[in-house]
Amino acid sequence: MGGGRVRIVLVEDNDGLARGISYRLQDLGHGVDVLSDGDAADAFLRRETSDLLILDINLPGADGLTILRNLRARGDERPVLMLTARTETEHRVRGLDAGADDYLVKPFEMEELVARVRALTRRSPRPLRRLVALGAVSLDCDARQVSVDGRPIDMPRREVSLIERLLTAQGRAVSKQDLLDHIYGTGADVEEAAVEVHISRLRKRLRPHGLSIRVQRGIGYSLAETAAGSA
Repeated sequence: MGGGRVRIVLVEDNDGLARGISYRLQDLGHGVDVLSDGDAADAFLRRETSDLLILDINLPGADGLTILRNLRARGDERPVLMLTARTETEHRVRGLDAGADDYLVKPFEMEELVARVRALTRRSPRPLRRLVALGAVSLDCDARQVSVDGRPIDMPRREVSLIERLLTAQGRAVSKQDLLDHIYGTGADVEEAAVEVHISRLRKRLRPHGLSIRVQRGIGYSLAETAAGSA
């Protein structure tokens, strides 16, 4: 879509439909975060970036229109594809007026959704490259490339997702569940122990470059520069 893989947030409370959309987009190589509650989705969108938001209107908690208005009020211009029922003409108009980029009426063919997503990600303007860094280590969030002193290094994609979340936390502790959601996508059926494996591998990889991953028991993990002379 648009020449590469993208990250998509899907907010849909129909479990069967959400699974179908998620599986189809993941088959195309894209990362998908799935949420079913409006309040949880609103909070998630405040802290997480994505290339596209697919948003149902009728949700438990905050409805889709409220989520959309909050998004645009924050100056968040990510493309939004609204999902609406056939009888919700008024809601479709209100959604477009509130800042939705496109809408799709249920029921729909999956390939039509894929085409709409492809069009939205293709025409959306590319933002300035997002760079985060600590010490000698930096991450180009858009290219998904980790560098040390400006020199790119190879790193498995799950470790890239892990270091991205730790770097963007700016020294604050990140919970194990938060890391799990960021690495695998919200709602993924993965045990929290998987995070410990990735943490262990990333810790060994970063140690020679002056960074350490610290544990705050009962709270989570944080990234810090290693004090001079420490092991």
